[in-house]
Amino acid sequence: MTKLNQIVNFLAIDLGATSGRMMVAGWDGEGFKLEELHRFPNGPVELDGHLHWEVFRLWHEIKLGLARYATSYGLPLAGIGVDSWAVDFVLLDKAGSLLELPYHYRDNRTEGLQAQVFKRLSRNQLFAATGIQFLPFNTLYQLYAMRPSSGSSTLAQADSLLMIPDLFHFWLSGRKVTEYTNATTTQFFHAKEGRWATELLAALELPTRMLSPIVPPGTFLGELRSEIQRETGLNQPVPIIAPATHDTASAVAAIPGLDERSAYISSGTWSLVGLEIAQPLITPATLALNFTNEGGVNGTIRLLKNVAGLWLLQECQRQWAQVGQNYSWDELARAAQQAPAFRSLVDPDAAEFLNPANMIMALQQYCRRTAQPIPETVGQLTRCCLESLALNYRTVVESLAALTGRKLEVIRVVGGGSQNELLCQFTANACGREVVAGPVEATALGNVLLQALATGHLADLATGRQAIASSIRLKSFMPGETKEWAEAFDRFCQLETA
Repeated sequence: MTKLNQIVNFLAIDLGATSGRMMVAGWDGEGFKLEELHRFPNGPVELDGHLHWEVFRLWHEIKLGLARYATSYGLPLAGIGVDSWAVDFVLLDKAGSLLELPYHYRDNRTEGLQAQVFKRLSRNQLFAATGIQFLPFNTLYQLYAMRPSSGSSTLAQADSLLMIPDLFHFWLSGRKVTEYTNATTTQFFHAKEGRWATELLAALELPTRMLSPIVPPGTFLGELRSEIQRETGLNQPVPIIAPATHDTASAVAAIPGLDERSAYISSGTWSLVGLEIAQPLITPATLALNFTNEGGVNGTIRLLKNVAGLWLLQECQRQWAQVGQNYSWDELARAAQQAPAFRSLVDPDAAEFLNPANMIMALQQYCRRTAQPIPETVGQLTRCCLESLALNYRTVVESLAALTGRKLEVIRVVGGGSQNELLCQFTANACGREVVAGPVEATALGNVLLQALATGHLADLATGRQAIASSIRLKSFMPGETKEWAEAFDRFCQLETA
């Protein structure tokens, strides 16, 4: 790589389930320097008993961030790209207007719908076509909740379906497309044929006319609309580039050293535990273990399992804050270290933890039901969550090794959870493998990496990953306390069947 005479700036708009961030990445020909431009909260709003996303407020925040760039930076932007969580979507009419606020994936309208869908399409049929993990909030079941017989008229009016980041790309550029990595999460994308599996929607009497063309990550969508240029003060053309719009796909693209002996954990509200492979692995064993084959960059597949992440502890943290007990992550870690080890364990993927009214009570009730000591203190609850997450990671990593025959020696943890050193150490201990933590901002880095590839500033993915490695500091955690964690894992395995 040759150092540039001038920095080139890219802008990553990274929308998470709890916050949005706009990150400026300066590229000097050798590495990236990230700076936070704008951060804003995100979360569901309840309307008429249902949870929705406030996309108009998010759009307002994005434009505020663009205006802030215009007044704070002298360099023109070389690209803008948006990524977000998966599965959620918007429906637009023929004029391109939103028909209703998009639903939040934790909304209860999809409860019980999988069983109804399976009466028309078996699990085997769905998995053979899509290779996607069965989760109750997948896009397929959300659409099925809107079928005409449910009393909704929205689908009948819909002209376009766009995933969440595709909506913002449309508002930025005026072009309607669905980026590949997010399309693969819907459970109506044909994994091996690389197309919308319209036959699945037809079998469920769902329309297909609103599906948008699928484009690969790194696609140039057009330039920033002139009215947005004027409104934000940018006053120059800016390329709008679809990165890997699924945030996990962008995060995986940014993992230095990812190879055949490495598993990864994209750690945040959710934990995505997986491998990078060349072709979809659609087998009876993959189906039985409920793994997923999601699209990655450069034609790769992310074989992974979507498991509960820091959501359990985030919800406890939120409840403590409501009664005036505001604990930082460092304070929670210190409290956990002072609590007894392996006192109480839970299965983080148990249904009662998906969206309980009171997470602390849900954890306590689970322990009561499984005849374990009830976690009461901040330290006991925190340790319960973190130890259980680490043990759950082991089940997934061992399944990945068995499915692929790979000898997995290293676990690479990226995302916000990579900052949680106690969880990283617990993961190393539980899995009996080295854990390498970082980068924290993997999603934003992967987003701008794809933009840099699209604009010719990077030659290939391998070069980009090397550039990221030179731009950050990684931290290694070696396994310890092997006997104690092995005994705890035996207990944990008993809980999964409780």
